[in-house]
Amino acid sequence: MKRFSFSTVMLWVGLLFIYLPMVILVIYSFNASKLVTVWGGWSVKWYVGLLDNTQLMNSVGRSLEIAVYTAIAAVALGTLAAFVLTRIPRFRGRTMFGGMVTAPLVMPEVITGLSLLLLFVAMAQLIGWPQERGIVTIWIAHTTFCAAYVAIVVSARLRELDLSIEEAAMDLGARPWKVFLLITIPMIAPSLAAGAMMSFALSLDDLVLASFVSGPGSTTLPMEVFSAVRLGVKPEINAVASLILLTVSLFTFFAWFFTRQAEERRKRAIQQAMETMAEEAASSNWKPASTQTA
Repeated sequence: MKRFSFSTVMLWVGLLFIYLPMVILVIYSFNASKLVTVWGGWSVKWYVGLLDNTQLMNSVGRSLEIAVYTAIAAVALGTLAAFVLTRIPRFRGRTMFGGMVTAPLVMPEVITGLSLLLLFVAMAQLIGWPQERGIVTIWIAHTTFCAAYVAIVVSARLRELDLSIEEAAMDLGARPWKVFLLITIPMIAPSLAAGAMMSFALSLDDLVLASFVSGPGSTTLPMEVFSAVRLGVKPEINAVASLILLTVSLFTFFAWFFTRQAEERRKRAIQQAMETMAEEAASSNWKPASTQTA
């Protein structure tokens, strides 16, 4: 009865609900028929045909480029915002600053996209930049959106850190920038990696913001897929989606693998240090204070 409890059943139902459509998509990407709903046998011709679909491949490359730039910029800006919110407890305008940082999390993307569009139009009229909307404007919009997520993730990690380690390093003569680079950054590295991966995924998946701030010749993959699906799902769409799933899965697996290896090395180092201390204590014939008194 425990194997078929309510929680177990709901867990499997949830997993099927999430992953079954992905499995079906991958299977139908090998469908030889042009009709998506009709199975015509196994074939890889749609994967080979992606090399000839220059418009779709250009949108894939453009989306990956924007996602990488967004991840880098969002991690930098989000980390700075997180440091301000956690390490400076009181300053004028702190409440407004915190609200502005987290505003993209609760604001509808339609409102954010329209606001950024009006901003770029006004800037083009006032200072002549940007002359046309494209990759740069999409990158700015995605960075504005993703930096809020990074700030929340890094803030949660910073609040858990022991400040005595940083204070001890500065007492020993280390400058603040050296403490930040050699002590703080390694301790918050998992949260930085999580924020970068989240920003990459959000940028690669975004459709609404890119639709507002993009221009001619800057179509991203979600925009291309959305335009193609409106006319009917094509087999090439299934093939490119399967490749993206494979890439993301491999990237996530390697990130998990290296993180686990680093955690195991850290545990082994701590265990070896404890064993060394125990051996040194045993060799020096150390005895508890109560034993010595007796």
